[in-house]
Amino acid sequence: MAEKPRILISTDIGGTDPDDNQSMIHLLMYADKFNIEGLISSPSFGNGNKEEILKMIDLYEKDLPKLKKHSSDFPAPNYLRSVSKQGLHGNAPYIGYSKPTEGSEWIVKSARKKSSQPLWVLVWGGLEDVAQALHDAPDIKNKIKIYWIGGPNKKWSANSYSYIVKNFPDLWFIEVNSTYYSFFSKNDDPNILKSSEYYDKYIKGYGHMGKDFKNYYNGEVKMGDSPTLFYLMHGNPNDPTGESWGGSFEKINRSPYIIVDGTKGTSEDIAFCSLIEFRFKGPVLKESLTSTPFYMETIHKKDVQKWAGSYLGDGNYALKYIPKTAELLNYKFVSDIPELNGYNGTLNITNLFPGKENQTDIPLGNTWFSDKSDPKLFDGKFQGGKTISKWKNDILLDWAKRWEWLK
Repeated sequence: MAEKPRILISTDIGGTDPDDNQSMIHLLMYADKFNIEGLISSPSFGNGNKEEILKMIDLYEKDLPKLKKHSSDFPAPNYLRSVSKQGLHGNAPYIGYSKPTEGSEWIVKSARKKSSQPLWVLVWGGLEDVAQALHDAPDIKNKIKIYWIGGPNKKWSANSYSYIVKNFPDLWFIEVNSTYYSFFSKNDDPNILKSSEYYDKYIKGYGHMGKDFKNYYNGEVKMGDSPTLFYLMHGNPNDPTGESWGGSFEKINRSPYIIVDGTKGTSEDIAFCSLIEFRFKGPVLKESLTSTPFYMETIHKKDVQKWAGSYLGDGNYALKYIPKTAELLNYKFVSDIPELNGYNGTLNITNLFPGKENQTDIPLGNTWFSDKSDPKLFDGKFQGGKTISKWKNDILLDWAKRWEWLK
């Protein structure tokens, strides 16, 4: 029998998007298939915390007697509580890391365990605690394999992503920016199970976790982070280019990185999920400045989001931003410093990652993978989407058998 994969989950559960709660229920219902070594709360955005993980473990504990009738390998709830840790609340600063957290220290401790297997770090939210762990213990880079649900999470984690990609380009890293969307996206194929109908057909009335599932998206299956688990459940996880429930990926040799003069903007087409760094020259300030010297406001329809810029010293200012989707994105800069205030522009974001080459792109090693770029594998607008949508029925019907256990 094959060894169970060692996994550590970094999640922003309890933040703004309740799909992590759905994914945590899925994980706990398959907990006999993994050696779960850590459950880290890493909310780069929103108010997530470790207590939300513990709440889900409480539900699991109530359903455990029924689950154990089918497998003796389900972990004890108290063990799962013992490996649940609090990571960083909020974003990393411009340099990409800050101070060690309980979560980042647990990543280091878990990665350094003596084992013939790597530690799979499955990232459902931001990269802050992973970046912190790598900064504090660079020796772990060859002991971990990362599967990251990027996309919107990449937008919130621009600074920590930038730190990792520049300093650890030889990591074993699957950066999934779009493939995962196809697991829960609306699909007109009548042969594919509908996410909106699954709850009533397979979950309703089954167990404490089933009752709780209705609290998230009214029971509609989203589980945008579960492809990290699917990847290890079916297929050869050591070959990201092969067939897998969690998608199929291709090696990329560069991470797109575009430097923009904030006063001039750019008319260049930029691939979605590219790292963009706006730079300004301004007055020389005291090095001890801790407040935010300027903000960028992004405007999409009526939605306005604010992004904090940084003072780098010697009159240099900068802000890193990663657009999550193809669009025409309007932005403007706001500051009490006249040299930084009032500039605005539009970014033309295109729908193919990593897009055209730029002189400033960051070179990557031989073990960095991302969504397949073949146009035939797009699922609508989702790059690589068909490499996961083809498995949706298999995944959901397999899970349905486990819901039956909670009848």
